[in-house]
Amino acid sequence: MYMHDLETRQNMRKQPERADFECFRIEGARSAEQSAESEQRVARSIRGIEADKNKQRGIQMEKETAIKFENVSKIYKLKRKDKDVQKDQKTQYFYALKDISFDVKKGQVLGILGTNGSGKSTMALVLSGIASPDEGEITVNGEQALVAINTGLNKELTGLENIKLKGALLGLTEKRIGEITEGVAEFAEIGDFLYQPVKKYSSGMKSRLGFSINLCLDPDILIIDEALSVGDKGFAHKCLDRMKELKEEGKTIIFISHSLPQVREFCDTAMWLEGGKMKEYGTIDEVCDHYAEYIERYNTLTKAEKKAEREEKFKDRIIKNRKVSLMDRLFG
Repeated sequence: MYMHDLETRQNMRKQPERADFECFRIEGARSAEQSAESEQRVARSIRGIEADKNKQRGIQMEKETAIKFENVSKIYKLKRKDKDVQKDQKTQYFYALKDISFDVKKGQVLGILGTNGSGKSTMALVLSGIASPDEGEITVNGEQALVAINTGLNKELTGLENIKLKGALLGLTEKRIGEITEGVAEFAEIGDFLYQPVKKYSSGMKSRLGFSINLCLDPDILIIDEALSVGDKGFAHKCLDRMKELKEEGKTIIFISHSLPQVREFCDTAMWLEGGKMKEYGTIDEVCDHYAEYIERYNTLTKAEKKAEREEKFKDRIIKNRKVSLMDRLFG
């Protein structure tokens, strides 16, 4: 009897202890759950802030970027004339440009260097939107204009008619076209040839007209492809002076040239194209120095060695086992 009462009293004392422990356990679980929810809310908030920051950075980068190339390639077709080549092997495809990636910031002046056949003129056509890439993506923020010999001019029309045609295609008013015409006449300095068909122009005069038209159109991005390599040095110097003014105004300029001195003087960054690939992209002095060393080495080669090097580069650009598309069959 005594032992039973003692056990009962002990159990009664333990029950409140168990109840207190159970309450403590439940409260602890609730607290842990609330803490976890709080941490999740904080994590979601941080992710949201980071997403907003990334979005703002993307918008800012887009505002700062004039041109962006992402794995861009341009493919051309060649017809082989070898008599011993089978009919189904008469057509070859090769990379004029292969897997090119780079950014150009707004206000940047980029010089593009490369030997003959390296892909510079193709790059100019793709940059200006005249040619579309076959692979990769291109982003261009701004109106671009290409200045190149024999590009953008109708040979059957007079210089004046070419100015009016260009303005009409861009949707300019007659008043604005008239202003541009005055500016072109003053800058090009070709006199009465402005009223003559372009087919009667020399290479230098075509360059003067094309350069002057695009300068007066005031594009956001100016692409110059060897346009200063023809004509007199006085006009080339005049063009460089005007380009320096555009540079100070914050225009984006792509300057494609064989002239290392001109590229060094005018550009702040440089790209070296070779065999359709981007060999180097960086600061002006570094890229120009490396390109100059390459040209110096190349010029020491014999004719046979130069030919072998060119053929090796071309073989590397050929696309083997490329399937001919329906469009190629219809329009090729």
